[in-house]
Amino acid sequence: MGTQDPLLSIYRIIFWRCIFLAEKKKNTAQICTELALPVAEQIGVELWDVRFEKEGTEWYLRFFIDKDGLTIEDCENFSRAIDPIIDEADPIEKQYVLEVSSPGIERKLITEEHVKKYLGYLATVRFVRAPEGYNQREFLLQLDDITDGVITASFEDGTEMVFNKADTAFIKLYYDFNSDD
Repeated sequence: MGTQDPLLSIYRIIFWRCIFLAEKKKNTAQICTELALPVAEQIGVELWDVRFEKEGTEWYLRFFIDKDGLTIEDCENFSRAIDPIIDEADPIEKQYVLEVSSPGIERKLITEEHVKKYLGYLATVRFVRAPEGYNQREFLLQLDDITDGVITASFEDGTEMVFNKADTAFIKLYYDFNSDD
C-alpha cells in the first residue's frame, strides 16, 4: 500500500465537511475557494478570486492568484497543486476548463480587503444605478476609505463621494495605458 499525500487527506475532510455539514448551500466557486486557500498559502500566493462561469458552450473554473512579482511559474505551480485536489473533491459535475492567472493590472476589487489594499489608488467605479444627483453610472475615483462596506472616494477636484459597495456593479483599479509612467 503506497503512502498517501497528507494534504490530499486534509482536502478530503474539508470537502466532505463542506458537502455534508450545514455548508451544502455553497456554490461551486465557494467550495473551490475553500479547497484552494490552503494551497495558495502553501505556495506563497494570495487567492484573489475564484469564478465558475460559462462562456459559450464551455464552463471555466478560474483561479486568480496574486503576489508581488507573480510569474507564470507561480500560476503553473498553483495549477498543478490544485488540480488533483479539485479532481478528488469532485465538486463539479460537468466538464470544465481549469485556468489560473493573475487578476491583472486593472483587477476587480471584490472584497473589502481588496479595496483596503488599494486605498489611495484610482479606480473605475460602476454603479448598478446612477447615484442620486448624477446622470451617469461610471466614475474615475480615488479610493480614500472603506468601513463596513461604505466607501469614501474622491474625484480629481477633491470632491468626495460616499457610497455603499453593495450599490456598485464593479470596482476595478484604473491604469492609464497612455501614461509614460
